[in-house]
Amino acid sequence: MSILWTQANLPAEEPIPLTPREAASGLLGSVSLTCWIFLLVPQVIENYRNGNADAISLLFIFVWLIGDITNLIGGLWAGLVPVIVAIAVYFCIADGVLITQCLYYKAKTARLHNAIRDSRRRSSTDTPLPTTPLLGRRFSDEFPEGGAPSRRALASSQHQHQQDQPEDTLAKIVEEGEIGRRAWFKNLSSVLAIFVIGMAGWTVAWQSGVWRPVRQDHHGGVDMAKGAQVVGYFSAVCYLGARLPQIYKNYTDKSCEGLSLLFFILSLMGNLTYGAGILSHSTERDYVVTNLPWLIGSLGTMVEDVVIFVQFRLYAVRESDV
Repeated sequence: MSILWTQANLPAEEPIPLTPREAASGLLGSVSLTCWIFLLVPQVIENYRNGNADAISLLFIFVWLIGDITNLIGGLWAGLVPVIVAIAVYFCIADGVLITQCLYYKAKTARLHNAIRDSRRRSSTDTPLPTTPLLGRRFSDEFPEGGAPSRRALASSQHQHQQDQPEDTLAKIVEEGEIGRRAWFKNLSSVLAIFVIGMAGWTVAWQSGVWRPVRQDHHGGVDMAKGAQVVGYFSAVCYLGARLPQIYKNYTDKSCEGLSLLFFILSLMGNLTYGAGILSHSTERDYVVTNLPWLIGSLGTMVEDVVIFVQFRLYAVRESDV
Protein backbone atom coordinates (compact mmCIF):
# COMPACT_ATOMS: atom_id res chain seq x y z
CA MET A 1 0.00 0.00 0.00
CA SER A 2 2.61 2.52 -1.00
CA ILE A 3 1.72 6.17 -1.34
CA LEU A 4 2.69 8.66 -4.02
CA TRP A 5 5.77 10.31 -2.62
CA THR A 6 6.33 12.47 -5.70
CA GLN A 7 3.42 14.73 -4.78
CA ALA A 8 5.20 16.21 -1.74
CA ASN A 9 6.51 19.69 -1.00
CA LEU A 10 5.22 21.42 -4.10
CA PRO A 11 6.82 24.87 -4.44
CA ALA A 12 4.53 27.89 -4.43
CA GLU A 13 5.72 29.19 -7.80
CA GLU A 14 4.17 29.86 -11.17
CA PRO A 15 1.85 27.09 -12.42
CA ILE A 16 3.54 24.18 -14.16
CA PRO A 17 1.96 23.26 -17.51
CA LEU A 18 0.08 20.00 -17.58
CA THR A 19 1.76 17.70 -20.08
CA PRO A 20 0.29 14.37 -21.27
CA ARG A 21 2.83 12.49 -19.14
CA GLU A 22 1.91 14.49 -16.05
CA ALA A 23 -1.79 13.90 -16.70
CA ALA A 24 -1.16 10.15 -17.09
CA SER A 25 0.90 10.13 -13.91
CA GLY A 26 -1.85 11.90 -11.99
CA LEU A 27 -4.62 9.66 -13.34
CA LEU A 28 -2.70 6.47 -12.63
CA GLY A 29 -1.78 7.67 -9.15
CA SER A 30 -5.41 8.48 -8.39
CA VAL A 31 -6.60 5.07 -9.62
CA SER A 32 -3.90 3.43 -7.51
CA LEU A 33 -5.01 5.38 -4.45
CA THR A 34 -8.62 4.34 -5.03
CA CYS A 35 -7.53 0.69 -5.21
CA TRP A 36 -5.78 0.99 -1.85
CA ILE A 37 -8.76 2.70 -0.21
CA PHE A 38 -11.14 -0.12 -1.19
CA LEU A 39 -8.55 -2.92 -1.08
CA LEU A 40 -9.47 -4.64 2.18
CA VAL A 41 -13.25 -4.26 1.84
CA PRO A 42 -13.78 -7.43 -0.28
CA GLN A 43 -11.84 -9.62 2.17
CA VAL A 44 -13.62 -8.17 5.20
CA ILE A 45 -16.97 -8.92 3.51
CA GLU A 46 -15.80 -12.42 2.54
CA ASN A 47 -14.79 -13.19 6.13
CA TYR A 48 -18.14 -11.92 7.43
CA ARG A 49 -20.05 -13.95 4.86
CA ASN A 50 -18.15 -17.15 5.70
CA GLY A 51 -18.25 -16.56 9.44
CA ASN A 52 -14.52 -17.30 9.71
CA ALA A 53 -11.12 -16.00 8.64
CA ASP A 54 -9.28 -19.32 8.44
CA ALA A 55 -8.14 -18.64 4.86
CA ILE A 56 -6.10 -15.58 5.83
CA SER A 57 -2.54 -15.90 7.10
CA LEU A 58 -2.24 -13.63 10.12
CA LEU A 59 1.48 -13.30 9.45
CA PHE A 60 0.60 -11.91 6.02
CA ILE A 61 -1.55 -9.14 7.51
CA PHE A 62 0.83 -8.40 10.38
CA VAL A 63 3.83 -7.92 8.08
CA TRP A 64 1.69 -5.82 5.77
CA LEU A 65 0.75 -3.65 8.77
CA ILE A 66 4.43 -3.16 9.58
CA GLY A 67 4.98 -2.06 5.99
CA ASP A 68 2.15 0.47 6.26
CA ILE A 69 3.44 1.78 9.58
CA THR A 70 6.93 2.33 8.17
CA ASN A 71 5.30 3.89 5.11
CA LEU A 72 3.55 6.36 7.42
CA ILE A 73 6.78 7.09 9.29
CA GLY A 74 8.55 7.73 6.01
CA GLY A 75 5.74 10.05 4.90
CA LEU A 76 6.02 12.11 8.08
CA TRP A 77 9.82 12.15 7.79
CA ALA A 78 9.72 13.28 4.17
CA GLY A 79 7.25 16.05 5.01
CA LEU A 80 4.48 14.92 2.68
CA VAL A 81 1.31 16.94 2.30
CA PRO A 82 -1.28 16.28 5.05
CA VAL A 83 -3.76 14.45 2.80
CA ILE A 84 -1.13 11.83 1.90
CA VAL A 85 -0.24 11.35 5.57
CA ALA A 86 -3.94 11.01 6.41
CA ILE A 87 -4.33 8.29 3.79
CA ALA A 88 -1.32 6.46 5.25
CA VAL A 89 -3.05 6.59 8.64
CA TYR A 90 -6.19 5.17 7.01
CA PHE A 91 -4.14 2.25 5.65
CA CYS A 92 -2.96 1.40 9.16
CA ILE A 93 -6.49 1.62 10.56
CA ALA A 94 -7.84 -0.60 7.76
CA ASP A 95 -5.14 -3.18 8.50
CA GLY A 96 -6.12 -3.07 12.16
CA VAL A 97 -9.78 -3.68 11.31
CA LEU A 98 -8.91 -6.76 9.23
CA ILE A 99 -6.55 -8.10 11.90
CA THR A 100 -9.19 -7.59 14.60
CA GLN A 101 -11.76 -9.43 12.50
CA CYS A 102 -9.36 -12.31 11.85
CA LEU A 103 -8.48 -12.64 15.53
CA TYR A 104 -12.17 -12.58 16.49
CA TYR A 105 -13.11 -15.35 14.07
CA LYS A 106 -10.08 -17.46 14.94
CA ALA A 107 -10.96 -17.19 18.65
CA LYS A 108 -14.55 -18.09 17.81
CA THR A 109 -13.40 -21.15 15.84
CA ALA A 110 -11.16 -22.20 18.73
CA ARG A 111 -14.08 -21.96 21.18
CA LEU A 112 -16.22 -24.04 18.84
CA HIS A 113 -13.51 -26.69 18.60
CA ASN A 114 -13.11 -26.80 22.38
CA ALA A 115 -16.87 -27.15 22.83
CA ILE A 116 -16.99 -30.03 20.33
CA ARG A 117 -14.03 -31.74 22.01
CA ASP A 118 -15.61 -31.40 25.46
CA SER A 119 -18.89 -32.75 24.12
CA ARG A 120 -17.09 -35.75 22.64
CA ARG A 121 -15.31 -36.46 25.91
CA ARG A 122 -18.59 -36.34 27.83
CA SER A 123 -20.32 -38.60 25.32
CA SER A 124 -17.49 -41.13 25.51
CA THR A 125 -18.32 -41.77 29.18
CA ASP A 126 -21.94 -42.60 28.38
CA THR A 127 -23.24 -46.00 27.37
CA PRO A 128 -22.61 -46.27 23.64
CA LEU A 129 -25.53 -46.81 21.34
CA PRO A 130 -25.41 -49.32 18.48
CA THR A 131 -24.76 -46.49 16.05
CA THR A 132 -21.96 -44.92 18.09
CA PRO A 133 -19.00 -46.46 16.18
CA LEU A 134 -20.31 -45.15 12.89
CA LEU A 135 -21.00 -41.69 14.25
CA GLY A 136 -17.73 -41.65 16.15
CA ARG A 137 -15.73 -42.55 13.07
CA ARG A 138 -17.42 -39.83 11.02
CA PHE A 139 -17.01 -37.27 13.78
CA SER A 140 -13.33 -38.04 14.42
CA ASP A 141 -12.51 -37.79 10.73
CA GLU A 142 -13.79 -34.21 10.62
CA PHE A 143 -12.48 -33.12 14.03
CA PRO A 144 -9.25 -35.00 14.85
CA GLU A 145 -8.21 -35.25 18.46
CA GLY A 146 -5.88 -32.44 19.49
CA GLY A 147 -6.20 -30.56 16.20
CA ALA A 148 -8.34 -27.68 14.99
CA PRO A 149 -11.10 -28.49 12.53
CA SER A 150 -10.31 -27.61 8.96
CA ARG A 151 -12.34 -25.13 6.92
CA ARG A 152 -13.68 -28.00 4.87
CA ALA A 153 -14.65 -29.93 8.03
CA LEU A 154 -16.48 -26.97 9.51
CA ALA A 155 -18.35 -26.37 6.26
CA SER A 156 -19.16 -30.07 6.11
CA SER A 157 -20.59 -30.15 9.62
CA GLN A 158 -22.64 -27.02 9.04
CA HIS A 159 -24.21 -28.35 5.83
CA GLN A 160 -24.30 -32.07 6.57
CA HIS A 161 -28.02 -32.34 5.96
CA GLN A 162 -27.45 -31.12 2.42
CA GLN A 163 -24.80 -33.75 1.78
CA ASP A 164 -27.15 -36.57 2.83
CA GLN A 165 -29.60 -35.71 0.06
CA PRO A 166 -29.22 -36.81 -3.59
CA GLU A 167 -27.84 -34.20 -5.96
CA ASP A 168 -28.69 -33.57 -9.56
CA THR A 169 -25.27 -33.40 -11.23
CA LEU A 170 -26.50 -31.38 -14.20
CA ALA A 171 -28.21 -28.86 -11.90
CA LYS A 172 -25.02 -28.56 -9.87
CA ILE A 173 -22.93 -27.82 -12.96
CA VAL A 174 -25.42 -25.17 -14.13
CA GLU A 175 -25.45 -23.60 -10.65
CA GLU A 176 -21.66 -23.47 -10.49
CA GLY A 177 -21.55 -21.89 -13.94
CA GLU A 178 -24.00 -19.21 -12.85
CA ILE A 179 -21.99 -18.52 -9.71
CA GLY A 180 -18.82 -18.22 -11.79
CA ARG A 181 -20.45 -15.77 -14.20
CA ARG A 182 -21.78 -13.68 -11.34
CA ALA A 183 -18.29 -13.58 -9.79
CA TRP A 184 -16.74 -12.46 -13.07
CA PHE A 185 -19.40 -9.76 -13.49
CA LYS A 186 -18.93 -8.58 -9.91
CA ASN A 187 -15.16 -8.37 -10.22
CA LEU A 188 -15.27 -6.66 -13.62
CA SER A 189 -17.86 -4.15 -12.40
CA SER A 190 -15.75 -3.41 -9.33
CA VAL A 191 -12.62 -2.84 -11.42
CA LEU A 192 -14.46 -0.48 -13.78
CA ALA A 193 -15.95 1.39 -10.82
CA ILE A 194 -12.47 1.81 -9.30
CA PHE A 195 -11.17 3.30 -12.55
CA VAL A 196 -14.13 5.68 -12.84
CA ILE A 197 -13.83 6.84 -9.22
CA GLY A 198 -10.07 7.27 -9.53
CA MET A 199 -10.27 9.27 -12.76
CA ALA A 200 -13.12 11.42 -11.42
CA GLY A 201 -11.18 12.05 -8.21
CA TRP A 202 -8.10 13.20 -10.12
CA THR A 203 -10.19 15.49 -12.36
CA VAL A 204 -11.78 17.17 -9.35
CA ALA A 205 -8.42 17.48 -7.58
CA TRP A 206 -6.79 19.00 -10.65
CA GLN A 207 -9.60 21.46 -11.38
CA SER A 208 -9.75 22.56 -7.72
CA GLY A 209 -5.99 22.99 -7.48
CA VAL A 210 -5.50 20.26 -4.86
CA TRP A 211 -3.33 18.31 -7.32
CA ARG A 212 -0.64 20.03 -9.36
CA PRO A 213 2.15 18.78 -11.63
CA VAL A 214 5.42 18.18 -9.79
CA ARG A 215 8.43 20.35 -10.55
CA GLN A 216 11.75 18.56 -11.07
CA ASP A 217 15.29 19.82 -11.14
CA HIS A 218 17.37 19.47 -14.30
CA HIS A 219 18.63 16.06 -13.19
CA GLY A 220 15.11 14.68 -12.83
CA GLY A 221 15.37 14.01 -9.10
CA VAL A 222 13.21 15.12 -6.19
CA ASP A 223 14.21 16.33 -2.74
CA MET A 224 13.83 13.69 -0.03
CA ALA A 225 15.47 13.00 3.31
CA LYS A 226 17.91 10.08 3.14
CA GLY A 227 16.39 8.58 6.25
CA ALA A 228 12.95 8.58 4.63
CA GLN A 229 14.37 6.66 1.69
CA VAL A 230 15.91 4.07 4.03
CA VAL A 231 12.52 3.64 5.69
CA GLY A 232 11.08 3.26 2.21
CA TYR A 233 13.41 0.33 1.50
CA PHE A 234 12.38 -1.34 4.75
CA SER A 235 8.73 -0.81 3.85
CA ALA A 236 9.36 -2.38 0.43
CA VAL A 237 10.92 -5.45 2.07
CA CYS A 238 7.82 -5.81 4.26
CA TYR A 239 5.49 -5.59 1.27
CA LEU A 240 7.58 -8.14 -0.64
CA GLY A 241 7.71 -10.55 2.28
CA ALA A 242 4.10 -10.20 3.42
CA ARG A 243 2.56 -12.38 0.71
CA LEU A 244 4.97 -15.28 1.19
CA PRO A 245 3.17 -16.66 4.29
CA GLN A 246 -0.14 -16.49 2.42
CA ILE A 247 1.30 -18.28 -0.60
CA TYR A 248 2.72 -20.98 1.68
CA LYS A 249 -0.59 -21.35 3.53
CA ASN A 250 -2.48 -21.74 0.26
CA TYR A 251 0.06 -24.38 -0.80
CA THR A 252 -0.19 -26.40 2.42
CA ASP A 253 -4.01 -26.20 2.49
CA LYS A 254 -4.20 -26.89 -1.26
CA SER A 255 -7.06 -24.39 -1.24
CA CYS A 256 -7.85 -20.69 -1.64
CA GLU A 257 -11.36 -21.12 -0.30
CA GLY A 258 -12.27 -18.14 1.89
CA LEU A 259 -9.94 -15.71 0.13
CA SER A 260 -11.44 -12.87 -1.89
CA LEU A 261 -10.18 -12.88 -5.47
CA LEU A 262 -11.17 -9.22 -5.79
CA PHE A 263 -8.85 -8.40 -2.89
CA PHE A 264 -5.85 -9.58 -4.88
CA ILE A 265 -7.14 -8.09 -8.14
CA LEU A 266 -7.25 -4.66 -6.49
CA SER A 267 -3.80 -5.26 -5.03
CA LEU A 268 -2.41 -6.05 -8.49
CA MET A 269 -4.16 -3.03 -10.01
CA GLY A 270 -2.97 -0.73 -7.24
CA ASN A 271 0.65 -1.81 -7.59
CA LEU A 272 0.56 -1.68 -11.40
CA THR A 273 -0.97 1.79 -11.62
CA TYR A 274 1.28 3.07 -8.84
CA GLY A 275 4.49 1.96 -10.55
CA ALA A 276 3.23 3.14 -13.95
CA GLY A 277 2.31 6.51 -12.43
CA ILE A 278 5.85 7.02 -11.13
CA LEU A 279 7.45 6.08 -14.45
CA SER A 280 4.96 8.19 -16.40
CA HIS A 281 6.11 11.21 -14.43
CA SER A 282 9.76 10.69 -15.32
CA THR A 283 12.25 8.02 -16.33
CA GLU A 284 15.32 10.09 -15.49
CA ARG A 285 17.94 8.09 -13.65
CA ASP A 286 18.03 10.24 -10.49
CA TYR A 287 14.25 10.25 -10.25
CA VAL A 288 13.98 6.47 -10.65
CA VAL A 289 16.73 5.91 -8.07
CA THR A 290 14.97 8.21 -5.63
CA ASN A 291 11.71 6.29 -6.01
CA LEU A 292 13.33 2.86 -6.32
CA PRO A 293 12.14 1.60 -2.89
CA TRP A 294 8.51 2.19 -3.80
CA LEU A 295 8.95 0.83 -7.30
CA ILE A 296 10.37 -2.37 -5.81
CA GLY A 297 7.58 -2.53 -3.23
CA SER A 298 4.87 -2.11 -5.85
CA LEU A 299 6.09 -3.80 -9.02
CA GLY A 300 7.88 -6.57 -7.12
CA THR A 301 4.75 -7.70 -5.29
CA MET A 302 2.93 -8.07 -8.62
CA VAL A 303 4.87 -11.29 -9.22
CA GLU A 304 3.59 -12.69 -5.93
CA ASP A 305 0.03 -11.61 -6.75
CA VAL A 306 0.29 -13.55 -10.01
CA VAL A 307 1.42 -16.63 -8.05
CA ILE A 308 -1.71 -16.32 -5.89
CA PHE A 309 -3.87 -16.03 -9.02
CA VAL A 310 -2.32 -19.28 -10.27
CA GLN A 311 -3.13 -20.89 -6.91
CA PHE A 312 -6.74 -19.72 -7.20
CA ARG A 313 -7.02 -21.43 -10.56
CA LEU A 314 -5.06 -24.57 -9.66
CA TYR A 315 -6.80 -25.31 -6.37
CA ALA A 316 -10.25 -24.45 -7.74
CA VAL A 317 -9.76 -27.22 -10.31
CA ARG A 318 -8.61 -29.69 -7.64
CA GLU A 319 -11.52 -28.89 -5.32
CA SER A 320 -14.02 -29.37 -8.14
CA ASP A 321 -12.59 -32.86 -8.72
CA VAL A 322 -13.03 -33.92 -5.09
